[in-house]
Amino acid sequence: MEASTPALTPKLRFPEFRGAEGWERTTLRQATVPVTERVGKQKLTPVSISAGIGFVPQAEKFGRDISGNQYQLYTVVSDGDFVYNKGNSLKFPQGCVYLLQGWGKVAAPNVFICFRLKEGFSSVFFQNCFEQNMHGIQLKRHITSGARSNGLLNISKENFFGIEIPTPSLAEQQKIAECLSSVDELIAAQARKVETLKSHKKGLMQQLFPHAGETQPRLRFPEFRGAGEWEIDSFDKLIEVIDGDRGLYYPKAQEFAQSGFCLFLSAKNVTKSGFKFEETQFISKEKDEVLRNGKLKRADVVLTTRGTVGQFAYYSDDIPYENIRINSGMAILRAKSKKIIPNYLYCFTKSESLKLYIKNTAFGNAQLQLTVGEIKKFKLNYPEPDEQQHIAGCLHALDDLIAAESQKLAALKTHKKGLMQQLFPSPEEVEP
Repeated sequence: MEASTPALTPKLRFPEFRGAEGWERTTLRQATVPVTERVGKQKLTPVSISAGIGFVPQAEKFGRDISGNQYQLYTVVSDGDFVYNKGNSLKFPQGCVYLLQGWGKVAAPNVFICFRLKEGFSSVFFQNCFEQNMHGIQLKRHITSGARSNGLLNISKENFFGIEIPTPSLAEQQKIAECLSSVDELIAAQARKVETLKSHKKGLMQQLFPHAGETQPRLRFPEFRGAGEWEIDSFDKLIEVIDGDRGLYYPKAQEFAQSGFCLFLSAKNVTKSGFKFEETQFISKEKDEVLRNGKLKRADVVLTTRGTVGQFAYYSDDIPYENIRINSGMAILRAKSKKIIPNYLYCFTKSESLKLYIKNTAFGNAQLQLTVGEIKKFKLNYPEPDEQQHIAGCLHALDDLIAAESQKLAALKTHKKGLMQQLFPSPEEVEP
């Protein structure tokens, strides 16, 4: 006799369901109905799907509507329907599935697989199963080759609808869905709070620094409102601009290590939010002594000058690395005049005037570049050091608040992930 398939049960169940039977293995073929209606002459918004985001208008994702002559063959998708995009991504290597909500009706490319649930199944419950990539783990074995020329994986409808989703009773599905929806609402509210703070900071900076052609900002702290116009000088007079290491010797790939005397940074370690140390490489003290330029001092500002040009980071006392050197794809900005406070210099790097200058000055087709000579020409507006300190203090306090609220957002997402691991059987357990 064949051994019977063991019942699936999650680690955590709500009290009223703890004595209930185990969850059933339900295929998408059993639980869904394919959606196949063609758009024809209907006027609907053509959409695509982005992993981690969901539905996005084609005009927004690609800069234009790419449906062309295929538009009439697109599928009509209504709120409550699901769409599977078999394109691979880092988050969903076997493709992603999203539930349409709040759009009414849209037009989805006919290469997508569209379906809706039958009665007795909760759409929010199923969406959370797809969010855990329960489908992807099962689809791995059906992928016999890489993505086709159009970027889509070689997955048939037959294999897709053979995916098994562990399902309890509708009542338990709805209870789980309500719980996770409440967490989603908290996450969404916290995300809005973070975005509001970021928008507030952006608007504040536009007021705290002079606009192009002006010598005073629109907004000044009360104690400085009668202090007069700001000064303006080129970077070359106020800031030492040091190019990344371009010496005769440059570390070879085999000379880097995961630990060592000196942290050697590349442009990938500098992002819009400052330094990023998730991927690091080090060189020995002996190799460090051979290099000429690019050694950081505390309070230096780092600027990327090749590739993703115009990213800045500040080498503050909070950064735990004592010895840091940058490569030739970056430059160091170091205040050389007592007229400029380093904190203020870093705050100024976020100003719209500097961003616009870099955008108009960077050159190159395959890879953008920004030369030290061009950086030195930039004009820097600045008040007296006391006012600089007030501006820097205000913006740093706002940065700290944004960071704290962003951590709360990350904690909520982690909480939901952990909760889902308890409320659902593990994807590996579900895999036939």
